[in-house]
Amino acid sequence: MTGWLARDEERSHRGPAVLIFPAAPGLGPQVRNAAERLAALGYVALGCDLYGGARFFDDVDEALVLLNPLRRRADGIRARAGAALAALAAQPWVDPARIAAIGYCFGGIMSLELARSGAALGAVVGFHTPLRAVNPDDPIHIKGQVLICTGSEDREANLQDRAAFEAEMRKGGVDWRMSVYGGVYHSFTNPDADRYNKPDYARYNPRAHERSWQEMLTLFDEALGPV
Repeated sequence: MTGWLARDEERSHRGPAVLIFPAAPGLGPQVRNAAERLAALGYVALGCDLYGGARFFDDVDEALVLLNPLRRRADGIRARAGAALAALAAQPWVDPARIAAIGYCFGGIMSLELARSGAALGAVVGFHTPLRAVNPDDPIHIKGQVLICTGSEDREANLQDRAAFEAEMRKGGVDWRMSVYGGVYHSFTNPDADRYNKPDYARYNPRAHERSWQEMLTLFDEALGPV
């Protein structure tokens, strides 16, 4: 696996850090841009590899050939995510007690499954994340705070899925929150979503994108402390 590490090179002390798990296409511009943006705020950010060799697919269908077998295996997801966490925690600029995990679409599943495994995460954020858990009885192991940012029109997190997720979090006693943006579709944080030509499924929404980013930073301030 080959990740993308971003940090403020003027900072030498240990501080909070963020894992960033990508959507199905892999480690591309969206994740790199988020990593650089977080680094500018003082976080150490690691854009995580999904497929090895930092592969990125322009054709989502090609990516799904590799992704679909993985998404059915919680153990495989957790192993891959756990390796990324270990790599980030080992960096000399990182305080291992102050790490968050965020993810876009399938990357949100990666973040949630890492948290469900009992990993030491202060915060977990999923953007337009499918909410159907592989093992829904595992929330009891979640240690950090959870934020889900989703669109009201997202088929991957419909009303029934959101209700099931709420029940899962309640059962586990998790400190969680969910923001649902009205009239917003899947992939709302991805400026390239419109090129998929599936406007009834995926659409970029700059307003929801920025709102979700600010909500994430508010959570980081609360859960990870100052940079």
